[in-house]
Amino acid sequence: MANIKELSVEEKLRALYDLQLIDSRIDEIRNVRGELPLEVEDLEDEVAGLSTRLDKLKSDLESIEEQIKEKKAAIVDHTASIKKYTEQQKNVRNNREFNSLTKEVEFQELEIQLAEKHIKEMKASIEFKKDTIAQSQERLDAKSNHLGHKKNELDAIMSETQKEETFLAEKSAEYQEQIEERLLAAYNRIRTSVRNGLAVVSIERGASAGSFFTIPPQTQMEIAARKKIITDEHSGRILVDSLLAEEEREKMEQLFAKI
Repeated sequence: MANIKELSVEEKLRALYDLQLIDSRIDEIRNVRGELPLEVEDLEDEVAGLSTRLDKLKSDLESIEEQIKEKKAAIVDHTASIKKYTEQQKNVRNNREFNSLTKEVEFQELEIQLAEKHIKEMKASIEFKKDTIAQSQERLDAKSNHLGHKKNELDAIMSETQKEETFLAEKSAEYQEQIEERLLAAYNRIRTSVRNGLAVVSIERGASAGSFFTIPPQTQMEIAARKKIITDEHSGRILVDSLLAEEEREKMEQLFAKI
C-alpha cells in the first residue's frame, strides 16, 4: 500500500463509509446463507460416517457367512472321517485298535457338535447384523435425502447471490487499496469487535447509529467539519455526519443497482 494517494480527511471518511456499505452488503448476503454451509458440511461428514459404518457391517456379515461355509465344510470332513473310522473298526485285530478308532469317532462327533454350535451362534449374529444393517441403511437414506435437500437449498441461494458477492468482494478490495494501512487496520479491528460488523456509522438524532448515547454538540460540529477522524467514545466506531452518509449511500445504491 506504499503507492496510496494522500487523501484528505473527508476523502478518507467517504472511502471508509463506502467500504462499510459494501462490506455490510456482503454481510447481509452471507447472513441469508446463515449456518447452511456448516449444516451441509456436518451432514456430509455424518453421511460419510454412516456409509463407512454400513460398509463395515456388510463386510462383517460377509465374513460371518464365509465362516459358516467353512464350518459346514468342516462338518462334511468330520462326517467323512467318522465313516472312515467306523469302516476301519470292522477290520481291527484287537481291542486297543478298536478303542483308538472309537476315540477318533468320538472326537470327530465332538468337532461336529462344536461346529454346529458355532453355526447356530453365527446365524443368530447374522440376523442381528441384518437388522442393524437395515436400520443403518434407513438412517443413511434419510440423512442422504436431507443432505440433498440442504445442498439444493444452498445451491439455490449461491446461484442467486454468488455473482453479487463476487462483485462486492472485488469492490471491497478496491476500496481497501485506497485506505492507508493504519486506518484500514483500525476499521477491521472495530468490525471484528462489534456484533453487527459496523465500524463506521453516521450521526442520527444526535447519537451514533445504533447507540443511545448522545454526542455533544461540539463533537457533532467537529464531525460535520470533516477535518479529523473521530470515534465514538462508547463503542469505538468511526463517526461520519449524516449528510456525508446520505451522499455515499446514494452513490453505493447506484453501484449496487448495476449488479
